[in-house]
Amino acid sequence: MNKYLIIAVACLLCGCASKEKETQELRSVYVVDATGGNDSSVKKFAGIVEEDCSVSLGFKTAGQIKRIYVKEGDRIKAGQLLAELDNADYKLGVEALQIQYDQLSDEVARAKRLFEKKSMSANDYEKAAAGLRQAGVQLQVNKNKLAYTRLYAPTAGVIETVNFSPAEMVDAGTAVFSMLDLKNMEVVCDIPAKTYLERSRFSSFSCTPTHDSTKEFPLRLLSIVPKADGNQLYRMHLAFDKPTGNEITAGMNVEVTVNLSAADDEVRVPASSVFRSGKEECVWIVTKDSTIKKQPVTIDPAASAKTVRVISGLSGGETVVRAGASSLHEGEKIRILSEASETNVGGLL
Repeated sequence: MNKYLIIAVACLLCGCASKEKETQELRSVYVVDATGGNDSSVKKFAGIVEEDCSVSLGFKTAGQIKRIYVKEGDRIKAGQLLAELDNADYKLGVEALQIQYDQLSDEVARAKRLFEKKSMSANDYEKAAAGLRQAGVQLQVNKNKLAYTRLYAPTAGVIETVNFSPAEMVDAGTAVFSMLDLKNMEVVCDIPAKTYLERSRFSSFSCTPTHDSTKEFPLRLLSIVPKADGNQLYRMHLAFDKPTGNEITAGMNVEVTVNLSAADDEVRVPASSVFRSGKEECVWIVTKDSTIKKQPVTIDPAASAKTVRVISGLSGGETVVRAGASSLHEGEKIRILSEASETNVGGLL
């Protein structure tokens, strides 16, 4: 009886040893699910703040400058008086035409009474009325010229240059001032072709002044020039979402942040999951019985360092080997290792 017991125990121990050996021979790997639409990235570029535009301001009539009320660097408001011309001659012109207009107005009033009494022909009355209208138009033209001797700011901004001094003569339309329109400033930056091709993934934008990294200003995309320059860069224009006060000025250097999100139909895997088999790029798919199967895939060439976008070969949701793919073989069984908990470093708990 003891003989059979010893044989049974020996067989049992051999079976356990064989099973333990088989378990030890299984490769241990980490796996990950092929996911779609949840990968995002952040890109940063150097940018510069530019004024909305530079405006040349001049009088709409000719004359001698009488007074200039602003200097270079002054911040101005819309409608603020900037300069004025000597308007003495323009006042005299208005007064002379006003006298002529008043006289014609009296004559037309008398002609109207005569016409109503049928003591004047309709043709003569119409000529008198037309002369009055013509004098009224000329009077308004001279009044406009008198008003044009005062130059007002069309919008808020900053005086960039003052090109003339008091007592100088200027023609109509001559640029007396150059003004920076700062009401709607823009941020301009250049992006490489790789980022330009990912523009459909742009989700949000912001900028940080290089002199103060603690401040961040949200931006919105205005446009991207669809033609690259000589350095293969695409010019991108962005606008501030909110007023920046005096914290941002034209010419300031900023760092532009572009946030990109993955499309919902994209399938992404870690870059370490992809290996080359002959001329094909492949990943290992883990089946339900922990067997691995080689799956050829097509990878987006514009891949990042951490994840890659799978164009074809995976539909999303497959379990793939995350690392060590080059040392595995078709049909091999593997043991899946669980990820270490972030709160249980070293597995001490």
